[in-house]
Amino acid sequence: MTLLTCVFAAIISTICWYKAAPQDDMKIGTLCWLYWGASLMWMVDAIFEYIELKADYFNPSPAEMLNDFFLGLSVVALGLIIWLVYLLIKDPKGVVRDALLKKK
Repeated sequence: MTLLTCVFAAIISTICWYKAAPQDDMKIGTLCWLYWGASLMWMVDAIFEYIELKADYFNPSPAEMLNDFFLGLSVVALGLIIWLVYLLIKDPKGVVRDALLKKK
């Protein structure tokens, strides 16, 4: 479920990046790389887990599936947080700079 969750997040972020490809003001490409990297990590994890468990890999309990799904959502949320921090630091539209320099 972690792999599936991260792959869906990577696909959705890639579609959003592709729709805004010429400008990329929001640095969505960085979010794509984060999610595709996480997907690759979970793919390697799935391969090694399959080597260890063999056929039992395809029969997880519902509790294991739910835990994996929550872990996948946590990875997606962490990716969003990292992207937001990166976006605030880069400040491509100058919004943060303008807010900080605004005189009252």
